[in-house]
Amino acid sequence: MSLTFCKRIFFSSLLIILFLPIKTWAAAKVNYTLAMPQPQTHYFEVEMTFASPQKEYVEVKMPVWTPGSYLVREYAKNVEGFTASANNQKLRYEKINKNTWRIYSQKVPQVKVTYKVYAFELTVRTSFLDAEHGYVNGASVFMYPDGLQNEKSEIKIVPYKDWKVVSTALVPVNESQPFTFQATNYDEVVDSPIEIGNHNVWQFEVNGVPHQVAMFGESNVNKDKFLADLKKVTTTATQIMGDQPINHYLFIIHNTNNGGGGLEHKYSTTLQVKKWNYASSTGYNSILSLVAHEYFHLWNVKRLRPAGLGPFNYDAETYTNLLWVSEGFTSYYANLILRRSGFQTNEQYLTTSAKEISDLENTPGVRVQSAAESSFDAWIKYYRPNENSTNSGTSYYSKGAVIGQLLNLEILHRTKGQKSLDDLMRQLYQQYYKKLDRGFTDVEFKQAAESIAGGKLDTFFNDYIYGTKTPDYATYFNYAGLRFINQNNNKTEPSLGAKVSLTTGKQIVTSVTRDGSAWQGGLNVNDEILAVNGYRITDDVNLSLAGARVGQPISLLVNRDGQILTLEFPLVATEMRRFSILPNEKPTKEQTAVLNKWLNG
Repeated sequence: MSLTFCKRIFFSSLLIILFLPIKTWAAAKVNYTLAMPQPQTHYFEVEMTFASPQKEYVEVKMPVWTPGSYLVREYAKNVEGFTASANNQKLRYEKINKNTWRIYSQKVPQVKVTYKVYAFELTVRTSFLDAEHGYVNGASVFMYPDGLQNEKSEIKIVPYKDWKVVSTALVPVNESQPFTFQATNYDEVVDSPIEIGNHNVWQFEVNGVPHQVAMFGESNVNKDKFLADLKKVTTTATQIMGDQPINHYLFIIHNTNNGGGGLEHKYSTTLQVKKWNYASSTGYNSILSLVAHEYFHLWNVKRLRPAGLGPFNYDAETYTNLLWVSEGFTSYYANLILRRSGFQTNEQYLTTSAKEISDLENTPGVRVQSAAESSFDAWIKYYRPNENSTNSGTSYYSKGAVIGQLLNLEILHRTKGQKSLDDLMRQLYQQYYKKLDRGFTDVEFKQAAESIAGGKLDTFFNDYIYGTKTPDYATYFNYAGLRFINQNNNKTEPSLGAKVSLTTGKQIVTSVTRDGSAWQGGLNVNDEILAVNGYRITDDVNLSLAGARVGQPISLLVNRDGQILTLEFPLVATEMRRFSILPNEKPTKEQTAVLNKWLNG
């Protein structure tokens, strides 16, 4: 949303805690009322009224996906009890496809629609309601009248009787209606999640901008430390981009047993984290890394974006080759923000970087699918993995993060430490968001990178972005006076080349690594391994291979869908890599300048 306010008003009462500014608001053409009278049943009740476009019929739609999560989720599957009326008289309607209802409105001036939404999936991409709280992801709850997506909306929240707090980045209509919020268009409705219940609400400021934290669920968080650390992370992110395009921001945090990631929004984010992770250094850093990732999206994706990511078509997929920039670079900056905020030493940061490269290069699919292809096929591959995904594809998150690091080192080297990826991100932001207010194309991104680097980057893009060539990591890290070492180099340890999981007392194959021993020998996913070299196994199959040599033949007795088979094949050497990034003893002055600019900004 694009809103300008002359002042900020902090509103607090027994019913609601808000930090949002109020402004004069013209009458909305679309009005929603969201109720939850029986939260234990997991049903939200929605009423939507809107000005009819004076036609014989009007169509209302439920999105099939939500921005930031590239999978068709079919939100309409949770809708029931749909009705349409005008002037207290029912209107005839029919459902014409999976997510569209056609209402024969006969040119009435206003139409009312009611329906229920079953909400019992607590993720950052879906909605949830139970006796403890309600969480709304707009795309999964609020329909929209087709043709009125750019019109103003109002959303009135009717909390369950004992719930007193509503947290959202949407702006209240006025002080006398604390539970009624305004949206400039439907995109803003979708882009503004809502937490409802009796959660804790905390506040801090970054450069005078109020930030709020809505904390749901029990946890072992230290409030004062956490808020201070959030301020460090958000301040560092702001310094990287050199501009803070917000006048308020909201973190909705769900503390759960299993965690669950995050989803970015223009003025807020929703995070799901493991509730007991705040007390361990590893767990706490993972939470701060998630915070850094989603907050950096405030610029990268929500404002600076590829041309394919907006305007949104909520009926179908939208495509781009550049998710390796939108998500991958954001992952890269998440760790760099922790380093520059002081949560990691240089050594810890380099250890993390080495592990990320190891994980990437140990995925066979990195040599099959390019970063651009991974981005384009997110809808059908990344969010729909199967047992062969690691062999056939790569993640635009992890591949993009590594590309971001290498491109940064390339720019730093070419400019002798004077320019970096930070400069590229700021230039793109100023040009395409602030000046042109549109997304950038693949060609424009490359041209911008070349302008910062001071020369052509054809080989870099052809090899690492549109191709699958393994980067010469040692050369890139040497630019910063660092040694890149494979600790497993020259090792000849054998490997089965398959993952086996103990399921109900059975050794079941869950994946087979491309070109490994099991791949070449014909072991299949879902095979049950009964015996190795004539001996029954009841524990980890790898224990039965201890002491084996490369080239040694093994015999597996397997159960394949009821058929007992014997498979015989030789063991090949593992290709697992374990990289380290270590400092040179005597770096040059130029290498030191590159390292300092990279890690400290």
